[in-house]
Amino acid sequence: MHQITVLGGGLVGAVIARDLAQDDDNRVTVVDVNPDILQRIASSHGGRVSTIKADLRDASQVRNVVRDADAVVGAVPGWLGYSVLEQVIAASKPFVDISFMPQDPRPLDEAARAKGIVGLVDFGVAPGMSNILATRLALDMEQPKDLRIYVGGLPQVRRWPYQYAAVFSPADVIEEYTREARLVENRKIVIRTALTEVEPLDFDGVGTLEAFNSDGLRSLMWTLDVPNMKEKTLRYPGHVETMRVLRETGFFSHRAVRVGNVDVRPVDLTLALFANAWKLPDGEGDLTVMRVEVEGEHEGEVAYFAYDLHDRYDPATRTTSMARTTGFPCAVAMRLMLAGQLSLEPGVHFPEAVARKPNVLADLMAGLEQRGVVFRFRSERPEATTPPGGIRRLPTVQ
Repeated sequence: MHQITVLGGGLVGAVIARDLAQDDDNRVTVVDVNPDILQRIASSHGGRVSTIKADLRDASQVRNVVRDADAVVGAVPGWLGYSVLEQVIAASKPFVDISFMPQDPRPLDEAARAKGIVGLVDFGVAPGMSNILATRLALDMEQPKDLRIYVGGLPQVRRWPYQYAAVFSPADVIEEYTREARLVENRKIVIRTALTEVEPLDFDGVGTLEAFNSDGLRSLMWTLDVPNMKEKTLRYPGHVETMRVLRETGFFSHRAVRVGNVDVRPVDLTLALFANAWKLPDGEGDLTVMRVEVEGEHEGEVAYFAYDLHDRYDPATRTTSMARTTGFPCAVAMRLMLAGQLSLEPGVHFPEAVARKPNVLADLMAGLEQRGVVFRFRSERPEATTPPGGIRRLPTVQ
């Protein structure tokens, strides 16, 4: 019997817990500070998931709730991820984490090695599967030269004025729009402002999307030897310009401004407004689009390898696509860890480590396909269908 503790019961954490609890030899506990979240999880998982209320900002409470765990899933917001993992490692618990922390997780490696435990970080869809597939494509090509990752979580229905609805924390979305984007050009890391170098791309079943610079390469900058690499986020046309206006006006700023007799951080007001303005309407679904492509030379010829993902909301389980595509890789990886199939040395590992083990990768991909998350390989460029000089506009609900 495996005791698995899931730290964080939000949309993704709840999906991971439900998936892991389907195995009779797993006992799953979800920990969160919000009693409403815990009540919803307890009532919707058929009694197979237990819950604990705890404030994971408190190091002692983290150590207490993981004390009896055989393994831990980290599914807390990004700003909390690093400090939580510090305590998980201190408690000598192996883990799989999806928190997308802003800090560099490499300093955690020494402590994990000293404790003799294995940890996986950034193990969602992007980062996560994007890292794995990019690495696999680059390894399979004799001379990879250009790596590009395009990924976005979107509402199935576009609505003015934002053309967007958040299916994960709005705070983490805003972070993508304010954090400087790191790219690799001629094997050197370069910095670009987020929301820049916008390009239109067409995707079957979705239409034309805008791709813009974001800081999503993360560990690929250190682990993969490809001369040119970039990651871009995808949104419906029109969203980027609106976000740039808000950012440049100061609505995403953490510096307080005086309003009457009150000091207000603009970002706090923005997040309060976005809680409703970006809420996905009940009964409507989302979709996840990702393209990972590598160009270079293979067997003496110009080559193009790519993986595509097009995933949609599951109405049968009422599970968002973003929760599915982020949570299922984590859940499958946790199973492989508990079964002893990862074959990794103690320490903190990035998703790329799985890409370098073909048998483990095959098991991961098979597990995702069983859950309806399918990455399709191709070796031909997609045809360009966007009219010259512009973006093909799609209908918008006002």
